[in-house]
Amino acid sequence: MKIGRGSGILLHVTSLPGKFGIGDLGPESRRFVDFLAEAKQKLWCVLPLTPTGTESSPYQCRSAFAGNPLLISPELLVEHGYIARKELRNAPRFPSSHVEFPEVRRYKGALLENAFRSFSGHTDYWTFERKYAWWLDSYALFMSLREANGGACWTDFDPRITAPPDRIRYHKFAQYEFFRQWHELRKYCAKQKIAIMGDLPFYLEHDSADVWSNQQLFNLQKSGLPRTVGGVPPDYFSKNGQLWGTPTYRWDRIEQSGFQWWINRLKAMLEMVDLLRLDHFRGFEAFWSVNANASTARKGHWVKGPGARLFEKVRQELAELPFVAENLGTITPEVEELRCRCGFPGMAVLQFGFDEAGTHRPTHYVPAQVSFTGTHDNDTTLGWWRSVQHAANGRNHREQRAVLHRVKSYFQTNGREIHWLFIQAVLTSVANIAVIPLQDVLGLGSEARMNFPGRAKGNWRWRFQHHQISRSIVERLRNLTTISGR
Repeated sequence: MKIGRGSGILLHVTSLPGKFGIGDLGPESRRFVDFLAEAKQKLWCVLPLTPTGTESSPYQCRSAFAGNPLLISPELLVEHGYIARKELRNAPRFPSSHVEFPEVRRYKGALLENAFRSFSGHTDYWTFERKYAWWLDSYALFMSLREANGGACWTDFDPRITAPPDRIRYHKFAQYEFFRQWHELRKYCAKQKIAIMGDLPFYLEHDSADVWSNQQLFNLQKSGLPRTVGGVPPDYFSKNGQLWGTPTYRWDRIEQSGFQWWINRLKAMLEMVDLLRLDHFRGFEAFWSVNANASTARKGHWVKGPGARLFEKVRQELAELPFVAENLGTITPEVEELRCRCGFPGMAVLQFGFDEAGTHRPTHYVPAQVSFTGTHDNDTTLGWWRSVQHAANGRNHREQRAVLHRVKSYFQTNGREIHWLFIQAVLTSVANIAVIPLQDVLGLGSEARMNFPGRAKGNWRWRFQHHQISRSIVERLRNLTTISGR
């Protein structure tokens, strides 16, 4: 789908409203697509859709290829005849403002088990199973072995324990249903002329099907534990850097195989989305490698990545590469040279635009760019503004007072409706694509923040309620989008 000059909303599927404790691929997702179309948006930006690990972060996934079963819609299970509608009447009273992941896992897991018991297989399922056997078989086996080993990490699997065939089939069924529902939603998006921008994590969770089944591609000890892990050095988000705990790649071995695993991964993602954000793009040029025993990311070092060799090989296989490079943080001339050589647009985040350099200010934007008011890693714009105001009154206030002054000077404002000023700035900029987190459209504060980088627990929980999208908000966004030529 060609997007051209346009704009869109950043909202992860989990943040959709609904009575089942978490956003999903059912009726509420279509209702959100209708809102996007009515507001003249062209893009729905989502976070990674893969199965999540212990802390429910979409950037620490159990598989590079599977879908997250928590996103399966119970209502669509009823429509497809897997479960009776009366089973949905006993749903617990989940909070509407945030996700309680443990409770949701228990409830939706039980529904999926019931659906599986009534599933006997059919032509579409057998076709799915054959088509995706190259990753589905190892994923289903891995998840079944995790269950049989009481949820232990694969390095602690008991070799005497085997996976029950019925549990392998259950995990394949859950994947079939996820992809069936996802592709139906994507068809609805296309009907409404809404493109989907997905998000590809650079690394994978150590306790994942891909690391377990492709150990030779990761920097592991003989025990299977990571030798080095990924992260970033101290930066805007964290004074100690970020230590992700994800094993780093053995790029030498990946290249010896013709980059096939990465080609398969990118190809699979482009079957799901129209545009793909490559998270941590700088890792392809050089990645921050930290000893797995380190307590912080401070003492890591940069290691060269595959650079253009990977993307040249990918282009031979895929022809078009509709990628957006996440080029935030510690970005060197070499990273930008790689991005430009590959022809990928980069990102600009307006909240970063009021430091002394001002490179994220619209005056520095170019057409081949995706401009954001903020991302999932940022505070909401209103929350950010309040924190700047508060910090400017603090003891060590010089830097924040300067930021405050630049914002007021740039927008000629005292801060009233700062979120709409930010929205107007990115929409009217020359950047071909502008993206706004829904929290900014709704004018929400820090209570609606999605993620705190460097904080391990309590993230990814925020949800909105449909009554928050008022008629006046829809009209205001539509009018501003139209007058901005998007």
